[in-house]
Amino acid sequence: MGAGRGMKTGLVSLFVVPAIALVAGGWWLLADRQSRDVRLGQQLYQENCASCHGANLEGQANWKTPDENGILPAPPHDETGHTWHHGDRLLFGYIKLGGAAAMKRAGFDGFKSGMPGFGNVLSDQEIGQTLAYIKSNWPEKLQSLQEQSTKTEAESNG
Repeated sequence: MGAGRGMKTGLVSLFVVPAIALVAGGWWLLADRQSRDVRLGQQLYQENCASCHGANLEGQANWKTPDENGILPAPPHDETGHTWHHGDRLLFGYIKLGGAAAMKRAGFDGFKSGMPGFGNVLSDQEIGQTLAYIKSNWPEKLQSLQEQSTKTEAESNG
């Protein structure tokens, strides 16, 4: 074993293992936690989101066309929609605060949205679990692109 390999292992242990241990006590538990979050997220999605966004994340018909009040129908959350284009901070805020409030916070005053806020219904953890379920339905390439959007969002918002 060369010095380079030992150093690499040490850096991996320094940065990865503590995060895994803090989150779930070990890598195998982290994987279990992720699948548990997806299962709980699916249940939360069905209870709170499916009535508008569809039981299979398909959204409402004509979701790109505003109604007579200028409000867009609920978009799909599968790969045919635009959810995967957005970073986690925006998605989380959209669910917690509601569409109009989240967009106002992002600097878009007067944005019309039919999306209510769920901050009084779902805990932050439950919102995260719901997002985990939604993301789990996307192809790997879109999951990767959404992860990059999250990184870009974090870098631009400090």
